[in-house]
Amino acid sequence: MSITASMVKALRERSGAGMMECKRALTETQGDEDAALVLLRTKGEAQAEKKAGRIAAEGVIGSYTREDGKLAALVELNCETDFVAKEPVFKDFASALAQLTADQNPTQLDDLLAMSLAGESQNVEATRSALINKIGENINIRRFVRFATEADAQVSTYLHGARIGVLVESSGGAAGLGRDIAMHIAASRPLCVSADQVSQEALEKEKAIFTAQAEESGKPPEIIEKMVSGKLRKYVNEVCLEGQSYVKDPEISIGKLLAGENAKVSQFVRFEVGEGIEKKVEDFAAEVMAQAKGG
Repeated sequence: MSITASMVKALRERSGAGMMECKRALTETQGDEDAALVLLRTKGEAQAEKKAGRIAAEGVIGSYTREDGKLAALVELNCETDFVAKEPVFKDFASALAQLTADQNPTQLDDLLAMSLAGESQNVEATRSALINKIGENINIRRFVRFATEADAQVSTYLHGARIGVLVESSGGAAGLGRDIAMHIAASRPLCVSADQVSQEALEKEKAIFTAQAEESGKPPEIIEKMVSGKLRKYVNEVCLEGQSYVKDPEISIGKLLAGENAKVSQFVRFEVGEGIEKKVEDFAAEVMAQAKGG
């Protein structure tokens, strides 16, 4: 049977696969478009499994915020290269996942993978596999978060490019304060809102380090104790949002800024693409040498 260009085009629009892959699938199925689609999906899922072990440390943060500011979500979608992270189809998938997370409130990744995006007949996992087949890189949905508020609270979102995303739940203050706080969090990386949220384990770890450092000075125990206490206070201010100097006005702390605005931050989350993922370091010189020796 002759496979026409229009048949290939129709299958490509349905599957998102390349022209040559569509033509081969149609040839194998004697022009049966539905059977060819199944074949492409099967091959695509197999390719996705092969790529699953490859490190995906690049990507984007997808975000969604409802117009009333009461609901928002972030999703980290990873791929292997920065080139793919800039592809519109990849970024659109991340944004769609963020909206789905906001709308459907999945509690774990498996729940999200089983859901279907708006206008899609297949679930997220099938869509992800199809995108892997189309793009040719491993793609992972690494994590997601959703904030929903009521009463006088609101959720503010800030994206720094497509690599850093922040959600802040706050109440009170002037319009735009929440976004300014989110921008500060993106730049300053606090670990928690207030000093009482710093874990005892973290404090003990830092105290042990500071004590060992101070003891090397040879100073009396009472002086060492004061030195350690001062360093601990500084550490707490550095990791707590309220203790940090405001990036827009370093003369005041975030705590004083909030107090002056009669505002409060209840919680926040900060996502940065690839943080904590061990990236593969390419040694191109060694690769060229190996190829030269092999050839």
